[in-house]
Amino acid sequence: MSALPPRLVDTLRAARARRGALLSDAATTAFRLLNGAGDGVPDVTADVFGDVVVVSLYRDLSEAEEATLLDAAAAAWTPRSVYLKRRPREARVLANVAKDALAPEVAARGESVEDLVAKENGLSFHIRPGQGLSVGLYLDMRDTRAWLQAQAPGLTVLNLFAYTCGFGVAATAGGAKRVLNLDASRRVLEWGEENARLNGQGVDRYDYVAGDVFDWLQRLSRKGEAFDVVVADPPSFSTTRTTRFSAARDYSRLAEAASRVVAPGGRLVACCNLAGLPVRRFETMVLEGVTRAGRG
Repeated sequence: MSALPPRLVDTLRAARARRGALLSDAATTAFRLLNGAGDGVPDVTADVFGDVVVVSLYRDLSEAEEATLLDAAAAAWTPRSVYLKRRPREARVLANVAKDALAPEVAARGESVEDLVAKENGLSFHIRPGQGLSVGLYLDMRDTRAWLQAQAPGLTVLNLFAYTCGFGVAATAGGAKRVLNLDASRRVLEWGEENARLNGQGVDRYDYVAGDVFDWLQRLSRKGEAFDVVVADPPSFSTTRTTRFSAARDYSRLAEAASRVVAPGGRLVACCNLAGLPVRRFETMVLEGVTRAGRG
């Protein structure tokens, strides 16, 4: 039996129709188009960025099933391009699998696109659909970025695990006094600088810092620096030269370190994208870390 539902094109068209007002919102052209079992296709998601669709598989499909899915996506949504990402259930598997096997650089259907600009809440972001599993913007934080933008006037913001600086761009657009972006990768921070310039924002290289987040949190704490808002949106698993981080195991430690640089009366925005982590367990870990930091 096929792992895909019958009448797949109809299923995908119905999923798109459920996106309602997003389909005609010129201020947001990047959003989740297909959300797995909730839209009738378990373990498969699709994100749209402008006229490009990125399909992600969270289970193994046969070559024929993959072709059927991709053909159906092209027929149902008629995008310029469809890209395919094969996502292992555990991020640590990435190191042992060839990158091109997981995330081919060329489009699976349609033309290959090196770079495009998509919008979220009126802000513009560079999207590079062929650059790996992460194409430039994590869409699950759209509402949180909008909240931060609304809260930001006059505040100082620390953006941890900044990636391409989506939170930083939103905070700056909202009128933040200062935004410091930290990430282990200089390459993605440069991508973040491009996003800032794309939105007419000035770029100070001192506010785009490459390095281990835990090391920098310790340095900032020792120097007595504090921020009105600290955003912690880490990957579920990451490795640097000095640190191995697992959200399921280490979030309490992250919450403690981050809390130490939250200004009195400030806020820690704790986020986690690990689907297998129960909400109650996540909340407990955050509270434990905040309490150990003496901020509970």
